[in-house]
Amino acid sequence: MKRIFLLCIWLCAALISQAQETFQTNGTPDKRHSVYAFTNAKLFVDYQTVVERATLLVKDGAIIDAGAQVTIPKGAVVYDLKGKSIYPSIVDIYSTYGMPENKKGERARGPQMESNTKGAYGWNQSVRPETDADKLFVADAKAAEELRKLGVGSVLTFKKDGIARGSAVFVTLANKKENMIVLRNKAAAMYSFDKGTSTQDYPS
Repeated sequence: MKRIFLLCIWLCAALISQAQETFQTNGTPDKRHSVYAFTNAKLFVDYQTVVERATLLVKDGAIIDAGAQVTIPKGAVVYDLKGKSIYPSIVDIYSTYGMPENKKGERARGPQMESNTKGAYGWNQSVRPETDADKLFVADAKAAEELRKLGVGSVLTFKKDGIARGSAVFVTLANKKENMIVLRNKAAAMYSFDKGTSTQDYPS
């Protein structure tokens, strides 16, 4: 009886020790290991190898299998990509694609100490945290085609103006409307040591 009791205590201790985590998760932890299967796609393996009606398997953000004869695991989330293509591409994380051109204002005579930006903004016009690239973004078919020729498939684009430049938007280079190609509207906060188009003396 004593041995059984000690065995139960040992098993409980083993279970408790396995349940402990060595590092906390920031947010709600997701312990699911989902597998996604993208089927019936035109798959570009490299620049000269194309597989028709291929399947691409992705698990935990990593490709685990690809080809025409792929076994889809039970419980996988299946997407039918009939008529669509999958190809590897470069991601440009520092781009001004689709952003309006910066126009420098006229400098006033003498030192300019205060901002000339109208509205409820800070005193320094080189600090622009309110700039949201997704609200300024306009797709450019010609520029997108040139980037695709270089192997670029998606970009992180932002308004290149000021020290605090606001948020960047992550988009694909597809020939579609803006609302269809934005993957993440506030993908990053952008900063620089260049004050941009600001005509104020500070910072020098």
